[in-house]
Amino acid sequence: MCFDPGIACSFGLQIEFNGGEHRVFREFTDKNGKPVRFLNAGKGYALTFTNLENRATLALQANGSVLHGTYNADGSRTEVATGHNVIILFTTDSPPGPSTVQYVGRVVYRVDPGEVFTLQKISGKSTDICAALSQ
Repeated sequence: MCFDPGIACSFGLQIEFNGGEHRVFREFTDKNGKPVRFLNAGKGYALTFTNLENRATLALQANGSVLHGTYNADGSRTEVATGHNVIILFTTDSPPGPSTVQYVGRVVYRVDPGEVFTLQKISGKSTDICAALSQ
C-alpha cells in the first residue's frame, strides 16, 4: 500500500503487510438482529514502512492487538484499540494529519459515518513513524 506525500506522512509512504492470518472478528447484535458492537482480536501483521523519498525503512514485528467497537445511534462508532496498533490520521481527522503512529497501550477514538477519526484518549507508548523515517 502506498500513500502520496501529505497523506500519511509529509513524504510518500509505502507499507508492506505480512502475516495477520490469526485474527478473530465477532459482531454482536441486539434482540432484533441489529449490530451493536464488534471485537477484532489476535496477532496482527508484521509491517515494513518505507519513506519513498530517502528509502529509510522501519520494520515492526507482528504483535497482539484487540479492537472493541460500539455502533452509535448517530451512525458513528466508538473504538477502543489495545495492544500494538498503527493509526494513520489524514488532514480531515482530529487531530489533523498527516500522521502515522504506532501505539502500544490503549487508544480511544470516534469514527463518524464519513470515516473521519477523532482521537479521544491515548495511554501508553507512542512511536511517530513519520519522524522515525525522516532521520
